[in-house]
This record gives sequence, structure tokens and C-alpha cells, in this order.
Amino acid sequence: MSNTLYKGTAILTIGLFLSKILGVIYIIPFYSMVGEDNIGLYQYAYIPYNLMLAVAISGAPLAFSKFVSKYNSLGDYETGRRLLKSGLMAMLVTGVLSFLFLYFFAEPLARVTIAEDEEIYSVSDVTEAIQWVSFALIVVPFMSLLRGFFQGYSFMMPTASSQLIEQIVRIIFLLGGAFLVLNVFGGTPKVAIQVAVLSAFVGALGGIVVLYYYWRKKKPEYDHLLASSTESYDVNLKDMYKEILVYAIPVVFLGIANPLFQFVDLLTFNRAMSDAGHSLKTDYLGILNLTAHKLVMIPVMLATGFSMALIPLVTKYFTTNEHKQLSRTLDQTFQILYFLTLPAVVGMTVLATELYHLFYKQSAIGSDILAHYLPVAILFSLFPVTAAILQGINQQKWIILNLLVGLLIKLALNIPLIGLWETNGAIAATIIGYSVAIFMNFAVLVITQNYRSVLLVRRIALITGLNVAMLIAAIVARLLLIQVMPAESKFGAMLIILIVGTIGGLVYGALALRLGIAQKLFGERLTKYTKKFGF
Repeated sequence: MSNTLYKGTAILTIGLFLSKILGVIYIIPFYSMVGEDNIGLYQYAYIPYNLMLAVAISGAPLAFSKFVSKYNSLGDYETGRRLLKSGLMAMLVTGVLSFLFLYFFAEPLARVTIAEDEEIYSVSDVTEAIQWVSFALIVVPFMSLLRGFFQGYSFMMPTASSQLIEQIVRIIFLLGGAFLVLNVFGGTPKVAIQVAVLSAFVGALGGIVVLYYYWRKKKPEYDHLLASSTESYDVNLKDMYKEILVYAIPVVFLGIANPLFQFVDLLTFNRAMSDAGHSLKTDYLGILNLTAHKLVMIPVMLATGFSMALIPLVTKYFTTNEHKQLSRTLDQTFQILYFLTLPAVVGMTVLATELYHLFYKQSAIGSDILAHYLPVAILFSLFPVTAAILQGINQQKWIILNLLVGLLIKLALNIPLIGLWETNGAIAATIIGYSVAIFMNFAVLVITQNYRSVLLVRRIALITGLNVAMLIAAIVARLLLIQVMPAESKFGAMLIILIVGTIGGLVYGALALRLGIAQKLFGERLTKYTKKFGF
């Protein structure tokens, strides 16, 4: 069972990682097509869409997979199939209703987001972008539930494959559509953005085709299991949906934490900047919430996939009252998270100027916002992991409460801090809000599980020391390099990133291996290889 768990986790992690990497890379050509002055409009559409999508899905796929798995393990395959039929219909209904709501309320939402005298985008620009992306809501909930059904059979390949194909189809349509609008049909960048946001709908259709392929392939096997059901519990679907809803709501809040914080910026940033007399000729919000945010999420991807592989163990040890093992698992989770995320954040912060140039263009404003925003990646990694642990120890209600407290703090501080420090104020409000939510998650863990770890504190201090050494090496290497090869071109920027990144990585890796912390975190397999190199 353990091998199945880790194999499934690995498949999902690899699929998600590849999908997210593509989601970062495509922004480079897209940015060059539509330009800095228009790219932010893309995000104005996607943040409301992500929130509405969360409402449409309501965490149902994860809850659905849990119940399918539960009744399959009892030999009752009939209940899972009945739930599939009713669930798909429910997702279709919620998807259509969500689409209608977002489509027809796009204009009021746009008016709340920006002022009539906005210097960069008009109300109609934002309205049309939101309306075009809303079509995806018809398809995506339906697709997500199918993924949940396959996961209930511990079959993770359809989810990973469909996520990847969905992303590939979306990006091909997005870049191809934008290119045709701008270079063949002579359209404006804002029309190209509208075509680009429609790609969410087209990509979802690609994902559904993949899931249909797997359904056709596995249906004979599932029909055989259905025919050989040893038990039928004749579960009342109404009661089951109530239970699904209770389980799903914390999952929804976990999934939309980041979009909710971005939505606060969307509602308040431009007005706060305008009221404080700051210039809005540059799309600061577009840089903060899209171009910089895409790069900030890279360290989060690197760490969370590895850490989340340990989360199922939390549920197991909690259920069997193995408190010592639970504490050890939590120690390992937080150490791996910090060990992987911090060096990525430190290295990217040192290279923020070159990274922004490589992905987008030379921009003092863009690289400055990126450098200040990158440390938030540590919090973006910590919150979902601490929240997932609370789910594992059956404390789901605290996820909602803690997130809402953090969100209210962000909302309360955003306008005054933006007035004081512009984009840095929005970043500061996010840091404070997330920090409070994470602190409260830890507090629940300490109170309910009596979790205290001197080892964790010592290891965090050690990892921090390693990163200080890496930081010094990276800064010195970069300063020497820019003297001899200024990064005027993208190739020059890439060269500096590769050289400085390699030096920093070697310093960090060598010290971690020499002190033995890498071996302690990643086990005997790593030790087998490192012994050959004298570590």
C-alpha cells in the first residue's frame, strides 16, 4: 500500500510540476507579444475566474475520490458509480450556473476593480476579458470530478496526463491565437488578451478528451468490478453529499487562499494608489500579481511536491495514535520544506534583475518588485502544508478560521500600507496576513498534538546558516560577473543566472553534505551516492 501511495504521489507531483513549469514558460513569448502595458489585463480576468471555479467545484473532486475509495475498499463498487452519475450532473449544473453568474456580473465586478478614469484599462476591457474566461467554468468542474473518480480507484495517471495535456492545449491555443490576432488579422493586444483567456475553455476540452480515452480503456475493468460487487450499502446520496460538503469546504479554502489574497489586491490596489497620489501609468498590479507572481511560485513548486508526499503519513499516525512517529513526520516535513525553499528564494532574490530581464525585459521596477516579493514564497509553501497537516489530524475547521483571520488582516492593512509604500505595502500586507494564518495553524498543532521540537529549531538555524554562506558566495560571484559581462542581452542574463546559480548551488550542496544534514533529510539512498564523493 505504501508503494502505491508513493507511486501515485510521484505521478501526480511530476504531472503537476511539468504543468506548472509550462505555466511559467509560456508567459515569456506571450509577454513579448502583448507588451507590459497589456499583460496585467490577463490577470484581471483570471483572479475572479479562479475564485468562481473554486465555488463551482467546491472541493468535490477530492471529497469524491475519498468516498469512491472508501466504498470500493468495502467491495461496494455500485455506490461509487451511482455517485459518479449524480456527481457529473451536479458539476455540470454548478458549472453552468457559475458561468452565467461570472458572465453577467462581469461588468459590476470590473467597476469594483477599477475606476472609470483608469489610465491603463477601461471598465469594458476588464468586463470583456472576464466574460471570455468565464466559458471555461462550463467544462472544468465536470472534468475535475472525473479526475476524482479515477483517483478513488488509486489510478493517478489520468489526472496527471489530463493536467499536462490541458496545459499544453491551452498554451498552444493562447500563443497561436494571440499571434494570429496581432500578426494576421491586425487586431489589438487587448483583443489578443481576450482570445488568450478563452484558452482556459479550449484547454479544458483537451483535458476531457484525455479523460475520455482513459475511461474507454478502463471501463471494462470497472464494469467487471461493478458486476462482482460483494456488498451494496444503498447509500442515501443526499446524506453523502452533506458529508462531502463538510469535507470539501476546507479543501476549497486551501485551494483559493492565494487567489483570495490576490483578489484583495485586485479590489484595492489601484484605488489606494490613486487616493495616495501615486502614479498609475505603470501597471504595478500586473507586475505584482502576474509577471512577478509567476516567478515567485517557482520555489513553491520545488518544495511543496516533496513535502506533500509525507502528508498521508500524518493521517495514518494520527489515526493509530502513534504520536512519536507523527512528531517525527512533522519534523521531516518542515525541514525538507525549508531546506528546499529557502535556497531557491535566496538565489532568485540575488538574481532578481537578471531573472526579470530573461523572462520579460529589463525593468528596474519589475526586478525591484520581484526581489521584494520573492521571500513570500516561503509563506506560500508553509500555509498549504500546515493546513494539510490540520486536515490529517481532523482539525479542518481551523483552516477556514485561520485563513479568514489572515485575509481580514490583509484587507485591513492593504490600503494604508499601499498608501505608504506602494507595491511594497501590498507585499507587506500579504506577509503579515499569511504569517498570522500560519502562526495560528502552528498554534492548533501545538495545542492539540502537544507538538514541540527542539530538533526542528536547531535544524532551521543550521539551514539558515547554510543559506547565509550561499548568499555571500552568490552576491560576490554576481558582482564579479557583472563587472566583466554586463547583462545587456537576454543571453548575458541567462549566463549570469547559470554561473551564479551553479556556484551558489555547489556551496549550499557541499556544506549540506559535509555537515550531514542532506543525508539526514533524504535518507540512505542519498548517503549511498555521497559516500563515493567523500561525504
